[in-house]
Amino acid sequence: MNEENAPSANFETSENHRSGFVAVIGRPNVGKSTLINGLLQEKINIVSPKPQTTRSRQLGILTTNEFQIIFMDTPGLMQPRHKLDEFMVETAVESLNDADVVLWLVDGSEPVGSGDRAIADMVQQVDDSVAVILAINKSDITAPENVMPHTEAYRALAPEATWIFFSAREGNGRSELLDLIVQALPLGPRYYPADQLTDVYLRDMAAEFIREQIMLQLRDEIPYGVAVQVEQFKERENGVTYIGANIFVERDNHKRIVIGSKGSQLRRIGAAARKELETLVESKVFLELWVKVEPKWRHNEKALKRLGYSKPE
Repeated sequence: MNEENAPSANFETSENHRSGFVAVIGRPNVGKSTLINGLLQEKINIVSPKPQTTRSRQLGILTTNEFQIIFMDTPGLMQPRHKLDEFMVETAVESLNDADVVLWLVDGSEPVGSGDRAIADMVQQVDDSVAVILAINKSDITAPENVMPHTEAYRALAPEATWIFFSAREGNGRSELLDLIVQALPLGPRYYPADQLTDVYLRDMAAEFIREQIMLQLRDEIPYGVAVQVEQFKERENGVTYIGANIFVERDNHKRIVIGSKGSQLRRIGAAARKELETLVESKVFLELWVKVEPKWRHNEKALKRLGYSKPE
């Protein structure tokens, strides 16, 4: 995994080379991260069945000889309930202003809701020069009798958009969607090295991979009140990567749940996360986790800034 973080334009491409930024937007849990991981054939974004898994904008960079697509995976758009939600919504909305293409993902297995209508209003306000693609996801689980009414309802929200019905999880229609994205890109150079997949540092990805396991293994409200911060990340002389991370929760009883009886739950989280981290860093990993209480951190701007959920000044 390449840790380069700064774009560097590479003009050694053909005159027909296409490149640009694609803002991937949608309600929580519509499959944005699943789609990007599938297109890149590499796991760079965490995925769970729970909404609001993605909290920050992360780039996913897909490069071939003919094009470079810079996907901007964004948090799901929803009604903010606290400072963290406000940060997530602002992050997603700002991505629209930076995009050459807006890829709007919707859940085709569900009828249109108020959240979809709110996003449609945002999409209608993007510049006319920005191409919009309506990607109706979850064709694999959409009941046959709902395919037509749901598709027509979503298309009515963005009548000028190019659209496709597909499955991010199963891959049905994914290559066709990729073709639509490439066709919508402007002609341009390669902005990132060909082997770079993301703009996120390994230690930050490690924190997310740990949080993913917490989300997968714990239920109810606890995962939403959890943040992970990697304190140490270094390769030792024996080739083992040492990672030490703090897990922050908002309440004492949440701490007890994350730790579990005699530390059993924390060991399970650590074991599952370690497997994912070893694939990420391509070496053996020694992982240490500590659980700390940070009351109402999602409502506290100073805590959010310390944990990385704030805009650069």
